[in-house]
Amino acid sequence: MTSIDLSTLAIRVHGELFARNHDHVITGAAPLADAQAGQITLIDHEKYLPRLQESQATACVTNRSFPEISISQIVVANPHEAFSKICELFRPQNLIKRAYGIDRLASVASSAQVSERAFVEAFASVAEDSSIDEGTHLHRGVTVMAGCRIGKDCQLFPGVVLYPGTVLEDRVVLHAGCVLGAHGFGFRMENGCHVPTAQLGWVHVESDVEIGANSTVDRGTYGATRIGCGTKIDNLVMIAHNCNIGKHNLICSHVGVAGSSSTGDYVVLAGQVGVRDHIHIGSRTMVGAQAGVVADTGEDKVMLGSPAMPRNEQALIFAALNRLPELRKTVKQLSKQVDQLQPPKNAPV
Repeated sequence: MTSIDLSTLAIRVHGELFARNHDHVITGAAPLADAQAGQITLIDHEKYLPRLQESQATACVTNRSFPEISISQIVVANPHEAFSKICELFRPQNLIKRAYGIDRLASVASSAQVSERAFVEAFASVAEDSSIDEGTHLHRGVTVMAGCRIGKDCQLFPGVVLYPGTVLEDRVVLHAGCVLGAHGFGFRMENGCHVPTAQLGWVHVESDVEIGANSTVDRGTYGATRIGCGTKIDNLVMIAHNCNIGKHNLICSHVGVAGSSSTGDYVVLAGQVGVRDHIHIGSRTMVGAQAGVVADTGEDKVMLGSPAMPRNEQALIFAALNRLPELRKTVKQLSKQVDQLQPPKNAPV
């Protein structure tokens, strides 16, 4: 078990320690709801002070000192960043093994080029004419099909599948069950049957991209489906064929982007956003949860609703919808008043 005294922890995260006993030993780190005696926790707002005082935690990381509580505190500018570093001290990930090489239970084609400083775990498969650069780690059950190129320091977790011709640049992370390069959903009608259209392209993922578990990116029809540098994609996301996703995008869970669509840089697609085919979302635009994007958007927009509209326009619609019950009641009252003003049907003229 790892044990670190409070003074050392404060130094590691460049924080200021407020404690009665600077030598108190910390044996773990946990969120406020789970923290036990001997552990350090995190609070980022004073509203959590009552919960902190009721917890068993020995110390906490905060962004300001709270002299009214007796629990030891490490004060830092960014408590989340500091607490993350502390958690890594107690729970190191150890993703890359020190002994590089190819496990004897892995399957690597004779024509594949695997760096001596790459690691291929048991039951991983690397097909012919593929290349894997140094520092890359293929976990158990990864399938790399023919002609793939994988750059430096990539992490492919169990069950990842790369279809033929997929390209990963450096420091790409693919989580379990991620599938890149499957055939796009394109068909044409012939003699009453759906016949697949050409699926002759590939997927190109630029450096520092992370793609979540069970997400899919389809190959292009003739060229590349491209994911731009630094983009982060959540679990259960679908990117269709011929899409061009810009740099440093954030794409949240359950997003679906239809074929031949594109985004600029620093775009945010919140959970369950749907994007129709052949449209472009401008740089630095944020699309709210469950929105349906059906037309091109400009840059620096906030889009809400389905169909997605600029936030100000959608706010007016939401406000009107909230008033509908009241408006309905008013219309009924006015209708009764109009009826009372009408002369009886058999009244003499």
